[in-house]
Amino acid sequence: MDESHQSDPLRRARLRWRARRGLLENDLIFDRFFSRYEHDLSDADVAALTRLLELSDNELMDLLLARTEPEGDLATPDVIRLLDMLRTV
Repeated sequence: MDESHQSDPLRRARLRWRARRGLLENDLIFDRFFSRYEHDLSDADVAALTRLLELSDNELMDLLLARTEPEGDLATPDVIRLLDMLRTV
């Protein structure tokens, strides 16, 4: 059985490292997010966050600041819920 995000500190560290962005604004949001939620994230949350981290910095910032909303295959309930969490930190 594959280990979950919660049971593997190395996976959490990798996710935190991957969230480092080129835009300071995004970094600040992710720093607050991880400070608050890192140990509460489910595997579904990690999958949704991974999808968001595949976006460019500018696309991600537009989503984080609610300038745009997820569209197409990105507009899943898990991504939308995680995005709401990111927007409220």
